[in-house]
Amino acid sequence: MSHDRPGAVRARLVVVLITVSCLLAAAPSAAAGDQLWTLLEGGGQVVLIRHGLTTPGVGDPPGFRLDDCATQRNLNDEGRREAQRVGEAFRARRIPVERVLSSPWCRCVETARLAFGGSEPWPALANLFGRPENRAEQVRQMQRQVSERPGPGNLVLVTHGSTIAALTGINPGTAEMVVVTPQGGGRFAVAGRLSAR
Repeated sequence: MSHDRPGAVRARLVVVLITVSCLLAAAPSAAAGDQLWTLLEGGGQVVLIRHGLTTPGVGDPPGFRLDDCATQRNLNDEGRREAQRVGEAFRARRIPVERVLSSPWCRCVETARLAFGGSEPWPALANLFGRPENRAEQVRQMQRQVSERPGPGNLVLVTHGSTIAALTGINPGTAEMVVVTPQGGGRFAVAGRLSAR
């Protein structure tokens, strides 16, 4: 029979407490999600949404064209369901939408159509994956847009993970939302992340 020294027991307890704290911090809480939905109910926020799940691959096929969806990587059935769930979540909570802008890539246009019924194309939301030369100018345009209060409703921007990461430092999952609060003058604050799952 072994007898643990009090110091060893305390050390193990500290390790367990740190592990539990890290796990709790990493898991998004339902309460945090509820707070973000409440924030959106009040309008005046900007919601960046990554397009839904696509056919396997990274980036787009060589020689793809924006005017031909058949040449691009597009939503698969699960990605379409994800987009529909986003729209259902907004409607169920009566979240006011002022305007919907989308990257011109077909997977973003389709995500916006399935979730919100349509969108306006905005080149500043274009995919930045493999296009670092466009990053500074696109980020500048996005900063200007998301720093201004959109009106009584919320501004929805449907785009790519690489583009959201360039603006906010957050790389969201498919159909995940990053909510930001405009602060004027090119400034904004990240309020949090939301999933419609």
